[in-house]
Amino acid sequence: MFQDKFRLLILFFIILSLGLLKPSFINASIIDDIKNQIQSKSSSIGDLEKEIKKYQEELNKVSEEKKSLNNEIYRLNLDRKKLSTDINLTDNKIQSTGLTVQKLSVDIGDKERLINQNNTALGEIVKIINEQDSNSLIEILLSQRDLSEFWDDFDSLQRLQMDIRRKTNELVTLKSSLETVKTESEMKERELLNYKSQLADQKQIIDYNKKEKDQLLSVTANKESLYKKQLEEKKKLMEEVLQEINKLESQLKIEIDPGSLPVAGSGVLRWPFTDERMAECKTYLKALGNPDCITQFFGNTPFSTSNPQVYNGNGHPGIDFRASSGTKVLSAMEGVVKGTGNTDSVPPKCYSYGKWVLVEHPNGLSTLYAHLSLIKVNPGQSVNAGDIIGYSGNTGYSTGPHLHFGVYASKGVQITKFENSINCKDKYIPLASRDAYLNPMSYLPKY
Repeated sequence: MFQDKFRLLILFFIILSLGLLKPSFINASIIDDIKNQIQSKSSSIGDLEKEIKKYQEELNKVSEEKKSLNNEIYRLNLDRKKLSTDINLTDNKIQSTGLTVQKLSVDIGDKERLINQNNTALGEIVKIINEQDSNSLIEILLSQRDLSEFWDDFDSLQRLQMDIRRKTNELVTLKSSLETVKTESEMKERELLNYKSQLADQKQIIDYNKKEKDQLLSVTANKESLYKKQLEEKKKLMEEVLQEINKLESQLKIEIDPGSLPVAGSGVLRWPFTDERMAECKTYLKALGNPDCITQFFGNTPFSTSNPQVYNGNGHPGIDFRASSGTKVLSAMEGVVKGTGNTDSVPPKCYSYGKWVLVEHPNGLSTLYAHLSLIKVNPGQSVNAGDIIGYSGNTGYSTGPHLHFGVYASKGVQITKFENSINCKDKYIPLASRDAYLNPMSYLPKY
């Protein structure tokens, strides 16, 4: 009887040892096929990223050229091509991530099957051992005809118990590995949802691009003279809006306590773009040239001093980053969305910030993101540093796609409705006392 149970015990261990509970050949074949598909998608993603970089370089060159109707139409067409490639890239990333999730699901299924089978096998082994343990050594000895064979079996049983403990430890490791794979799968699924959201955003921006081009052609009728006239009208209307803003802001008498603000140079804010985008920007900044980065700094810049009527002699109230339409704009710090708006919402156009977002941070600063093509947050919403606020664009008074990034002392800025205005009646815009405007470079990281 002892020998029969022991042989059954050995059989279970042989099953375990021969690897019959390892991942199936069929699943291994499926995973290899998925890996090949992922590799193919990765190659396509690399090619698309190179194509986008080429379009971006062309857009930078166009931005530096003199504004003309042909150049503007060419820029809009380039924007559309870049956005279409962005959509293709995002779609490939969705497929690649979906394949990765599929691979992880197969891997999870294999590991769960292994765990269940190993648990069953180990359970049976433990059951047999327990049954033997319930018999006294005297009873087992008296039941044996051949004591030498018994001691051989007994030694083998001890070795088997040691192997069982080893296998149990492997099972614990396998379970830990399964938990890691599940966590990775959940992260990939979140990434997939993020890509799907970005794809929908990019399609909306394509529509915005088409609308912008259609409006331009409608107003100019493909005539350079009408285009120049439109630029002059926009500039005049913008100056009227600024006069109204300056008048309203001059009435704001709010004292700002410098001690309530972060120390200048502390780098408490992050750059409002992805690390990849800012890596290029910092390279240009270090070289004291920035054709692909900041087009206008804060304060009395060459543009503001040569065009005093534009900012009423107060200097530029923020930083302008060159950014093609559809570039992701990120929150510079955690905070709460104080407000959003669109000064282009209804005619006549209020040539100001266009689509804008104001975020109030817990350290006494507020940040403004303006001229967006698409807003991705709502008033009252909490955001973390690096969350997508929206996408850069060419709304409001803008001579080309860019991001206007402003920093305020929170106590000195308020969202105001234009009650009596020539062009901006019933529109909302952030207004601030003059000493509430802060130089963003004082709070961004050093480059």
